[in-house]
Amino acid sequence: MKISIGNDHAGPEYKKAIVAMLEAKGHQITNYGTDTIEAVDYADFAHPVAQDVEEGKADFGIVICGSGNGIAMTVNKHQKVRAALCWMKEIAALARLHNDANVISIPARYTSIPQAVEMVETFLTTEFEGGRHQNRVNKIACQ
Repeated sequence: MKISIGNDHAGPEYKKAIVAMLEAKGHQITNYGTDTIEAVDYADFAHPVAQDVEEGKADFGIVICGSGNGIAMTVNKHQKVRAALCWMKEIAALARLHNDANVISIPARYTSIPQAVEMVETFLTTEFEGGRHQNRVNKIACQ
């Protein structure tokens, strides 16, 4: 699987742990995030992830910032992106099951690293249910 990841200064350690898990599972990772805790603008790292998902260069995206909100808002500006802000594995599963989310947004200041790794694993291994949810998903993007 091809996965793009981006993070601001709140997420370098989260990204490092997530990437290690994903690479151990044989996934191909494109890293757009910063590796330092020096203050940066999350949008600079969000747009490349969203573009990869939108253009089919990545199967999924992972974005990380302090609250998870700003970076989620940014990637959701892209028409083909359905980013879900997740703070527990059950939310990550529902984001895939019911919303066919293709980007997970992680709030680094409100989750632990092991929790974030578990959420990503759940997100990537949960299939979209389709059925009654497909019609709702079809209405998400602006026309």
